[in-house]
Amino acid sequence: MKPAEPLESVLNLPGKGDAMEDLSRELSALECTMVQTVDKRQALIEGLNPSQQMAARNLFHYLTLRSRDIRSLQDQLHVAGLSSLASSESHIHSQLQAILKLLGKEYSDEEIDHCTYQNSQLDIRQKALSLLGTKNDPGIPHIMVTFDSSFANDYGLIKSLLQNGMNVARINCAYDDEIKWAKMVHLVRRACRQTGLKCKIYMDLAGPKIRTKLLARGRKKGRVKVEEGQLIWLAEKMSDGLDKDVVISCTEKGIISQLKKGEKVLIDDGIVRGNIERIKKGRVGVRILRISSSRPAIKENKGINFPESTLDISPLTTFDEKCLAFICEYADLVGFSFVRNARDLLLLQNKLKQITNHPPKLIIKIESPESVKNLPSLLLQAMREESFGVMIARGDLAVEIGFERMSEVQEEILWICEAAHTPVIWATQVLETLNKSGVATRSEITDAAHAVMAECVMINKGPHTIEVIETLRDILQRSGGHHVKKRFIFRPLSIAQKFLSE
Repeated sequence: MKPAEPLESVLNLPGKGDAMEDLSRELSALECTMVQTVDKRQALIEGLNPSQQMAARNLFHYLTLRSRDIRSLQDQLHVAGLSSLASSESHIHSQLQAILKLLGKEYSDEEIDHCTYQNSQLDIRQKALSLLGTKNDPGIPHIMVTFDSSFANDYGLIKSLLQNGMNVARINCAYDDEIKWAKMVHLVRRACRQTGLKCKIYMDLAGPKIRTKLLARGRKKGRVKVEEGQLIWLAEKMSDGLDKDVVISCTEKGIISQLKKGEKVLIDDGIVRGNIERIKKGRVGVRILRISSSRPAIKENKGINFPESTLDISPLTTFDEKCLAFICEYADLVGFSFVRNARDLLLLQNKLKQITNHPPKLIIKIESPESVKNLPSLLLQAMREESFGVMIARGDLAVEIGFERMSEVQEEILWICEAAHTPVIWATQVLETLNKSGVATRSEITDAAHAVMAECVMINKGPHTIEVIETLRDILQRSGGHHVKKRFIFRPLSIAQKFLSE
């Protein structure tokens, strides 16, 4: 019988030895580029908080890797029975060195990267603990609960939330006032004392949320009917000749003069979509292209998004600055809404340090295409602090980038934040239908299961918050048993056990 030919010759591939040598050379070149990237930025890294420098180096290593297409390389690694570098965001250089060692490369003690899997996971856990505090169940993320105005007078509910697993109480400064905020903080602290449980206070800055203001038709009723194909106007103020038209102003001044022809306009979380078609002095004409509602209307005080426009507005409003003194006195964490770049973050950092030497820890809210694009620089600016976090604010972010891209973008944010050893808060519409109606949809159960990849999950306000926490904890415990963040692990499956025991 004729002996079988080697697979390499059948497929016209190089021999195994040649393939391994080529693979080793390619990986060594990649490592060299990683090291050079960090060397060029050594001064920047040394200017960061000492507790963040290992994470910063790993972030640069990871960004170097992700700046190139390595799909072919990953296939070769997989065929060779080696790690394909997937699920190694937190320790990417160390993982690369481990592969090269298996291929025969030797390293001196000075060359070994000590950002190993074990060290990186310890770093992330310590930062999450510093940021979000302790929790009773180490197997699931922290749980953040958004407070409603009514919570200020409901000690029993707050105590029950705490006993059911709330680790962080969220107060949104876009609503209520300092009197109600103080009542909420007092009740949380009282519940903590009486139960022996701990809970961080997180306060969101309102930020420059741009909202609708009806100037002509519909002004008295607070809503105006519109239809697809209609031309409406965005204007700073009412002008002659527009009495019969739909005219909308923005709550933030100076926006309309910065808009350009062809840019998109999204109203009410994207329910009304249009394009800027005309530019006039003091106003722009918007052609409505789509209305995703059975009741086509524009209402007063609804959000307006300009995802393609470059707007020169401060993310820190006058109202936000007035809130900072209260936040510094009472809050453990402060959320920065609509932050766009590192300059924005530096502005808030400086404002907080003018008030106190021990400001609340920062939570960077990612909710615009610009903040996604600038995520690495935002992380590096925040790394001047001992600990901080990132919130994936999926509501506004989905509107801005498009719902069809949301899944892809939130994965990218998770990857980069893990590379930076940065705790992540998974926010907006988690079990939203359950919270509002008492019945969850199938899709949101699946969505909630993905939240196990983050360090914290945020629940919005609603009448069924206790039930949401109970459901969320059950989902997270089940999901957490199958995988740790992006690294899947195989716990015993009851189906497999039953099959093998028969």
